[in-house]
Amino acid sequence: MEDKIKYEMEFPIQVSPSLLYQYISTPSGLSEWYADNVNSRGEYYTFIWAQSEERAKLLSKKSPERIKFRWVEDEGEEFYFELRIQVDEITKDVSLMVTDFAEEDEVEEGKMLWENMISNLKSILGST
Repeated sequence: MEDKIKYEMEFPIQVSPSLLYQYISTPSGLSEWYADNVNSRGEYYTFIWAQSEERAKLLSKKSPERIKFRWVEDEGEEFYFELRIQVDEITKDVSLMVTDFAEEDEVEEGKMLWENMISNLKSILGST
């Protein structure tokens, strides 16, 4: 398997951290913007899109800060994707930090996909 490259993105979102956490950490919240449907059984989440289905293992979850998954196909690897809420201590501005991995020739595509998904999330939350 090719080595994947880690990349991080920051998305300012004008919404309360607790509300944002519901959208990144619950199957119903993730179903609103990340996948067509999301189911969870214990530490495994199934993400369902029109043409495919992927399973991910929940690696860690810290309320109301972050959630971290590893795709089952990446089991035994160091790859994961993490959604982390960051609040600026002075301005109280809220950002969603995305950490993900992609093969070198797929990093830009991965970033564009996240930008589209976070754009959907922002419109659902009413954040510009």
